[in-house]
Parts: sequence; C-alpha cells; structure tokens
Amino acid sequence: HVQLQASGGGSVQTGTSLRLSCAASRRMFSNNGMGWFRQAPGKDREFVAAINWNSDGTYYADSVKGRFTISRDNAKNMVYLQMGSLKPEDTAVYYCAAARGAIGSRSLSMYKYWGQGTLVTVSS
Repeated sequence: HVQLQASGGGSVQTGTSLRLSCAASRRMFSNNGMGWFRQAPGKDREFVAAINWNSDGTYYADSVKGRFTISRDNAKNMVYLQMGSLKPEDTAVYYCAAARGAIGSRSLSMYKYWGQGTLVTVSS
C-alpha cells in the first residue's frame, strides 16, 4: 500500500509561483505513473498534470500548460508540481495520486492511491 503526502500549498498573489511536493511512503512508487489533480469548491476533481514512471513523458491540462511543470525524483520518492503565473482560477485543493500502472494518465480512474490534498489559494 502506497501512502502519499502532499504539501506546499498556501495563499499567494496572482502571478506568483508555488511548488507543491508529494512524498510517497515507499520505493515501489518509482514503478508508478504519478499525477496531480485539483478540486475547486463546488466543482469536480480535474486533471492537472501527470508523469510516467521514468519521467520520459509528461502530460498537462490545457489550462496549465506552459505555466506548470511536473517532475519526480524516484530516489527520494518525491513528485513535484512547480506552478507559475498563478491565477485566481488555480485556487483549489491539489491532490497527488499514484497510477495503477507505469504511465501517467489524465483519467482519475487510472489512479489507485491518493494523497490528502493541499490547499492553494490565489488572490488577485
């Protein structure tokens, strides 16, 4: 069983940057694709970014492409989401998740393990 702990959220101003981190409980995580999702108040959880197990593929929602970067360090069991040029519409609880397989996916159903979420609030 993989446990995920997301951190790094906070309250920031429009246009600034923030880096989210996700720590996995064990090394097996290095065989799994990883993803970041977010859920704004009153909205469904949505895909943000994903990365393959060996970082040879990354995937982004159109709304964050060019502003966010997902990366991972398998030696440290960590996944990161570097967020730049933040907008108020980026305000949400951000979740990291471990995929069922080695490839990152845009689909929530492809993820088996979920972290508890970290809140990002962007004010104008």
